[in-house]
Amino acid sequence: MGLFDKLTGTKRPETGVAPASPDEVRAALLALNTDDVPYVIRDGGADEADLVAEWRLAEPAWQTFFSRTQVTHAVRIRMRLDVGNHEVRALEEQWELQWVGNPPRLQMSTEYSRGPDRTVTRQWTIERGDSGRLQATETFRYDASDLRRPVRDAVLQSGWGWKGLMFGKL
Repeated sequence: MGLFDKLTGTKRPETGVAPASPDEVRAALLALNTDDVPYVIRDGGADEADLVAEWRLAEPAWQTFFSRTQVTHAVRIRMRLDVGNHEVRALEEQWELQWVGNPPRLQMSTEYSRGPDRTVTRQWTIERGDSGRLQATETFRYDASDLRRPVRDAVLQSGWGWKGLMFGKL
Protein backbone atom coordinates (compact mmCIF):
# COMPACT_ATOMS: atom_id res chain seq x y z
CA MET A 1 0.00 0.00 0.00
CA GLY A 2 1.46 3.34 -1.04
CA LEU A 3 1.39 6.79 0.50
CA PHE A 4 -1.50 7.97 -1.68
CA ASP A 5 -3.57 4.94 -0.61
CA LYS A 6 -2.92 5.88 3.02
CA LEU A 7 -3.99 9.49 2.41
CA THR A 8 -7.20 8.47 0.66
CA GLY A 9 -8.09 5.73 3.14
CA THR A 10 -7.86 2.95 0.56
CA LYS A 11 -8.03 -0.53 2.12
CA ARG A 12 -7.86 -4.07 0.76
CA PRO A 13 -9.81 -7.05 2.14
CA GLU A 14 -7.97 -9.71 4.09
CA THR A 15 -6.41 -12.42 1.97
CA GLY A 16 -8.55 -15.49 1.50
CA VAL A 17 -11.90 -13.65 1.70
CA ALA A 18 -13.90 -14.53 -1.41
CA PRO A 19 -15.50 -11.50 -3.10
CA ALA A 20 -19.28 -11.36 -2.74
CA SER A 21 -21.57 -10.51 -5.63
CA PRO A 22 -22.43 -6.83 -6.23
CA ASP A 23 -25.98 -7.48 -4.98
CA GLU A 24 -24.61 -8.96 -1.74
CA VAL A 25 -22.31 -5.95 -1.23
CA ARG A 26 -25.24 -3.58 -1.82
CA ALA A 27 -27.39 -5.59 0.63
CA ALA A 28 -24.61 -5.54 3.27
CA LEU A 29 -24.35 -1.75 2.99
CA LEU A 30 -28.11 -1.18 3.11
CA ALA A 31 -28.33 -3.49 6.15
CA LEU A 32 -26.37 -0.86 8.10
CA ASN A 33 -29.55 1.27 8.16
CA THR A 34 -30.88 0.71 11.66
CA ASP A 35 -32.74 2.89 14.14
CA ASP A 36 -29.71 3.34 16.40
CA VAL A 37 -27.33 4.93 13.85
CA PRO A 38 -27.19 8.68 13.06
CA TYR A 39 -26.81 8.21 9.31
CA VAL A 40 -28.70 6.78 6.36
CA ILE A 41 -27.50 4.72 3.40
CA ARG A 42 -29.66 5.08 0.30
CA ASP A 43 -29.76 4.59 -3.45
CA GLY A 44 -27.45 7.11 -5.09
CA GLY A 45 -29.02 7.52 -8.52
CA ALA A 46 -29.76 11.21 -7.95
CA ASP A 47 -26.15 11.82 -6.87
CA GLU A 48 -24.46 10.03 -9.80
CA ALA A 49 -23.50 7.09 -7.58
CA ASP A 50 -24.68 3.55 -6.83
CA LEU A 51 -25.14 4.22 -3.09
CA VAL A 52 -24.85 7.23 -0.80
CA ALA A 53 -24.19 7.32 2.95
CA GLU A 54 -25.24 10.62 4.56
CA TRP A 55 -24.94 12.13 7.98
CA ARG A 56 -26.24 15.53 8.96
CA LEU A 57 -25.91 16.91 12.45
CA ALA A 58 -25.97 20.20 14.26
CA GLU A 59 -23.64 20.89 17.16
CA PRO A 60 -25.21 22.38 20.27
CA ALA A 61 -25.59 26.15 19.98
CA TRP A 62 -23.25 28.50 21.80
CA GLN A 63 -25.13 31.39 23.37
CA THR A 64 -23.41 34.64 24.25
CA PHE A 65 -24.90 37.88 25.49
CA PHE A 66 -25.10 39.30 21.97
CA SER A 67 -25.58 36.37 19.63
CA ARG A 68 -26.03 32.66 19.18
CA THR A 69 -23.65 30.43 17.16
CA GLN A 70 -24.27 26.94 15.84
CA VAL A 71 -22.21 24.78 13.48
CA THR A 72 -23.88 22.28 11.16
CA HIS A 73 -21.93 19.40 9.60
CA ALA A 74 -23.00 17.41 6.57
CA VAL A 75 -21.00 14.36 5.50
CA ARG A 76 -21.75 12.39 2.35
CA ILE A 77 -19.96 9.35 0.97
CA ARG A 78 -20.87 8.64 -2.65
CA MET A 79 -20.06 5.06 -3.64
CA ARG A 80 -19.69 3.34 -7.00
CA LEU A 81 -19.43 -0.47 -7.16
CA ASP A 82 -16.57 -1.36 -9.51
CA VAL A 83 -17.52 -4.95 -10.36
CA GLY A 84 -14.45 -5.64 -12.52
CA ASN A 85 -11.99 -4.83 -9.72
CA HIS A 86 -14.18 -5.96 -6.80
CA GLU A 87 -13.87 -2.60 -5.09
CA VAL A 88 -16.08 0.23 -3.96
CA ARG A 89 -14.88 3.61 -5.16
CA ALA A 90 -15.81 6.13 -2.47
CA LEU A 91 -15.80 9.92 -2.59
CA GLU A 92 -16.26 11.52 0.82
CA GLU A 93 -17.50 15.12 0.93
CA GLN A 94 -18.01 17.39 3.94
CA TRP A 95 -19.74 20.71 4.45
CA GLU A 96 -19.60 22.84 7.55
CA LEU A 97 -21.95 25.78 7.89
CA GLN A 98 -21.86 28.32 10.70
CA TRP A 99 -25.09 29.97 11.81
CA VAL A 100 -24.65 33.20 13.79
CA GLY A 101 -27.00 35.79 15.25
CA ASN A 102 -30.40 36.01 16.79
CA PRO A 103 -32.34 35.01 14.70
CA PRO A 104 -29.64 32.77 13.19
CA ARG A 105 -28.37 33.63 9.72
CA LEU A 106 -25.81 31.82 7.61
CA GLN A 107 -22.36 33.31 8.04
CA MET A 108 -20.02 33.24 5.05
CA SER A 109 -17.50 30.97 6.78
CA THR A 110 -18.83 27.80 5.16
CA GLU A 111 -16.32 25.07 4.41
CA TYR A 112 -16.32 22.27 1.83
CA SER A 113 -13.76 19.50 1.54
CA ARG A 114 -13.26 16.19 -0.28
CA GLY A 115 -11.46 13.07 0.86
CA PRO A 116 -11.41 11.31 4.21
CA ASP A 117 -12.45 13.70 6.97
CA ARG A 118 -10.54 13.45 10.22
CA THR A 119 -12.67 15.91 12.21
CA VAL A 120 -13.43 15.15 15.84
CA THR A 121 -15.51 17.60 17.85
CA ARG A 122 -16.38 17.24 21.52
CA GLN A 123 -18.19 19.43 23.99
CA TRP A 124 -18.23 19.05 27.75
CA THR A 125 -20.29 20.59 30.52
CA ILE A 126 -18.46 21.33 33.75
CA GLU A 127 -20.53 21.21 36.90
CA ARG A 128 -20.34 20.18 40.52
CA GLY A 129 -21.01 16.51 41.16
CA ASP A 130 -22.69 14.89 44.15
CA SER A 131 -19.42 15.06 46.08
CA GLY A 132 -19.15 18.81 45.50
CA ARG A 133 -16.14 18.47 43.21
CA LEU A 134 -16.08 19.80 39.67
CA GLN A 135 -16.59 17.17 37.00
CA ALA A 136 -16.72 17.26 33.22
CA THR A 137 -19.48 15.43 31.39
CA GLU A 138 -19.32 14.95 27.62
CA THR A 139 -22.52 16.41 26.15
CA PHE A 140 -21.72 16.28 22.42
CA ARG A 141 -19.44 14.16 20.24
CA TYR A 142 -18.84 14.16 16.49
CA ASP A 143 -16.27 11.93 14.83
CA ALA A 144 -16.30 11.72 11.04
CA SER A 145 -14.96 8.15 11.13
CA ASP A 146 -18.19 7.00 12.84
CA LEU A 147 -19.78 7.01 9.37
CA ARG A 148 -16.84 5.85 7.26
CA ARG A 149 -15.72 2.97 9.50
CA PRO A 150 -18.89 0.80 9.45
CA VAL A 151 -19.46 1.39 5.73
CA ARG A 152 -15.85 0.55 4.85
CA ASP A 153 -15.84 -2.49 7.15
CA ALA A 154 -19.00 -3.89 5.53
CA VAL A 155 -17.31 -3.60 2.13
CA LEU A 156 -14.09 -5.25 3.34
CA GLN A 157 -15.98 -8.11 5.02
CA SER A 158 -17.68 -8.73 1.68
CA GLY A 159 -14.25 -9.38 0.14
CA TRP A 160 -14.20 -6.12 -1.80
CA GLY A 161 -11.64 -3.32 -1.62
CA TRP A 162 -12.38 0.23 -0.45
CA LYS A 163 -10.83 2.85 -2.77
CA GLY A 164 -10.96 6.35 -1.33
CA LEU A 165 -11.01 9.16 -3.87
CA MET A 166 -10.11 12.82 -3.57
CA PHE A 167 -10.06 13.86 -7.22
CA GLY A 168 -11.57 12.76 -10.50
CA LYS A 169 -14.77 10.99 -11.32
CA LEU A 170 -16.51 8.46 -9.17
